[in-house]
Amino acid sequence: MSDPAPVPASRWAQAGPEATEGFGRRFAELVATGQDVDGEARLADALLPRGGRVLDVGAGMGRVSAALQARGHRVTAVEPDGALVEQCRATYPEVDVVHADLLELDDARVAGVLGDRPHQVDLVVCVGNVVVFLAEGTERRALATMRSRLAPGGRVLVGFHLVGGPEHARSYPPEEFVADVDAAGLRVQHRFGSYELHPPSDEYAVWVLSAAD
Repeated sequence: MSDPAPVPASRWAQAGPEATEGFGRRFAELVATGQDVDGEARLADALLPRGGRVLDVGAGMGRVSAALQARGHRVTAVEPDGALVEQCRATYPEVDVVHADLLELDDARVAGVLGDRPHQVDLVVCVGNVVVFLAEGTERRALATMRSRLAPGGRVLVGFHLVGGPEHARSYPPEEFVADVDAAGLRVQHRFGSYELHPPSDEYAVWVLSAAD
């Protein structure tokens, strides 16, 4: 069997810590002041069976993982940024966070929480602009990797800015995203304009995906 393709540096990594360190600090301040940071988790919870298996891709400081775990789900957080991994472990020590890129993740690294079926999750969570920070040209590979982790009936929750997104993030037009979804063996079940299920907008997109077959 050939070795997997190498994982190129993401747009996030290329931006460097000076450009990205404010992300974790901003959410830490929101959490500390009691602000609502659970919007994505509420929708994710609605998409899951009770006690569901979740893979939180690009989990950041772990706020979505922690909220879903508190709701009784089994969650593995995956985060490639070492500083955010440390922040997650300090803020939410109960969250199982794996320091890795999605594209280098193997079963052994998630089996501790997900048990004997680490390749079969009920929901892959990929929110907070993660897909627009992927390494250039890896979008279809990343989506196919998420597809490969789904249990029968499993779904993928994706959210990102269409305009006005973070600096250093790519522009990802909806039609291009849908083409990549199709090529990765997924299909769009729903598109919304927010995690509160507003109609689709030109500013932000929330997608619910499932396996095409």
